[in-house]
Amino acid sequence: MNPVTRILTISERNPDPSIIAVASQAILEGKLVAFPTETVYGLGANALNPEAVARIFSAKGRPAEDPLIIHLASPSDLPRVTLEVPPMALLLAQEFWPGPLTLVLRRHPAVPPSVSAGLDTVAVRVPAHPVALALIQTSGVPIAAPSANLFGHSSPTTARHVWEDLSGRIDLILDGGPTPVGVESTVLDLTSSIPTILRPGGVTLEALQEIIGDVHTLKNSPLDRGKPQASPGLLGKHYAPHARLILLKMVNPTSLHQTLRRLVSDETSKGNRVGLLIASEDLPFVQDLPAKLAVIGSLDDLATVARNLYGGIRQLDQENVDLILARDFGNFGLGMAIRDRLSRASSQQITDDEQP
Repeated sequence: MNPVTRILTISERNPDPSIIAVASQAILEGKLVAFPTETVYGLGANALNPEAVARIFSAKGRPAEDPLIIHLASPSDLPRVTLEVPPMALLLAQEFWPGPLTLVLRRHPAVPPSVSAGLDTVAVRVPAHPVALALIQTSGVPIAAPSANLFGHSSPTTARHVWEDLSGRIDLILDGGPTPVGVESTVLDLTSSIPTILRPGGVTLEALQEIIGDVHTLKNSPLDRGKPQASPGLLGKHYAPHARLILLKMVNPTSLHQTLRRLVSDETSKGNRVGLLIASEDLPFVQDLPAKLAVIGSLDDLATVARNLYGGIRQLDQENVDLILARDFGNFGLGMAIRDRLSRASSQQITDDEQP
């Protein structure tokens, strides 16, 4: 445990070089630094230092089978961490980097096996956030950085979220304000015969298909604890609030609102406090209910929904609800990533055919 975690406020657009220098020196000394990326806050350490990497797992309480993503300053740094750079990787880098796309490639021997759960692959990306890029460039080393939260908890999109989870466990937090994307990067495996999305995220399936054509999605994620994973975020229970969460994966709006009302009535009659994670379109149908509300955006603006997703979940946790009822946002575009996070955070899912 680190008895003191420092927080340094830094401009998102024009990072102060003196603050970056302090954080970079901490990275080079093997310490842990939380910093904003465009997706969520990352918990960074020198990816080539096995002892520093081990501290990430310890601070988060993260199992060894869940790999880390290495963050680079530029695609030109790929040879430092990968054995080969296939033409498709260069094509995708040109189109999506810096940005929320992670590529799974063959791991370079210089990368400690612990970064990749002992596998011969490695997950890499170039983040699109000035603070993250400045930190990587100034430190001069690849930075391994999972989300800066306790393992399994909802990911952090503000420095306050990081502090709530990791204060006293890490050395430094760079507070660069809220993260603009709000869900983690898409992880695309390029070591398989057909590029395969292992984790949906900030780059959509449709955007990838426009550039490289055929893309598969991982239908059945491996769930076994103890089995090395090819990507972070594949374990069955992940991104979860402290409260129990039920995902209402319902297409019919009338059924959705009737089910929300019924469940709120049932749960409050038992003395449970209920929170609703909903779209703005749902508000007129549920605003009279005795429930805490987190309205995270419109069905027509999934970028805003994604940006507010984890903040809404954490808000309801702060309001000490016992149960969160979350609506689904579809499976197109960013809806795929939002559904993935809510599905893994949930303890139960209800569809139109499975109403209580």
